[in-house]
Amino acid sequence: MQIEGRNAVREALGSKMTINKLMIDKNLQNRKDEIVNLALLNKIKVEFLPKALLDKKSITNHHQGFIAQVVDFSYCTVQEIIEKAKEKNEQPFVVLLDGIEDPHNFGAIIRSCECAGVHGIVIGKNRCCQVNETVIRTSTGAIANMPIAKVGNIKDAIEELKSHDVWVYAAEIGGENIYQQNLNKPIAVVIGSEGHGVRDVVKSHCDGVITLPLKGKVNSLNASVACGIVIFEILRQREGR
Repeated sequence: MQIEGRNAVREALGSKMTINKLMIDKNLQNRKDEIVNLALLNKIKVEFLPKALLDKKSITNHHQGFIAQVVDFSYCTVQEIIEKAKEKNEQPFVVLLDGIEDPHNFGAIIRSCECAGVHGIVIGKNRCCQVNETVIRTSTGAIANMPIAKVGNIKDAIEELKSHDVWVYAAEIGGENIYQQNLNKPIAVVIGSEGHGVRDVVKSHCDGVITLPLKGKVNSLNASVACGIVIFEILRQREGR
């Protein structure tokens, strides 16, 4: 798997990701570049290559002179996400994705979650986009700091979270107005697919449904946009604002 771009590579270098090799535009070889110094400090193999060769190796066509070859993304467990919250002495804050298939939406959700202080994301191994180069690029480096658990069944993950006294809500139309709900508690939010929302079978395992009030003629939002609004409302309440 490759991570490309200055910001994404910088974040990867500062994370627990295992980087096998870093390929850098040779025009940076004699400059005091932050990423070059960080790679050498961490004893990571660095190759300085012509830009034309980097262009050929690039998958995203946006390498900005930096391509890191890393081992496949390492998923965590739901329990590890709970433990992360405990280590920070915070109430668990989790996002579950039910059928998100667009890698750009997935990457954008990761970025928003990292910014909002979400402790981890849970995805299913089926009917859901997995971490790939596009997801990594779209997250602009945020994925390096965001634990992601891959589970066989979202319903089982919900029940595991509930066993830790986490309240689980589906973000979906037809529920309670999000701005009239108390969300300052151990919480997990399920974000549904771009086309069908949260499946009924998943929704039936949730403690409730929260809904963003919409005033326009269009009755739905892009999944990553909806996720961003929901998690920042939760953050607002957690911060007491």
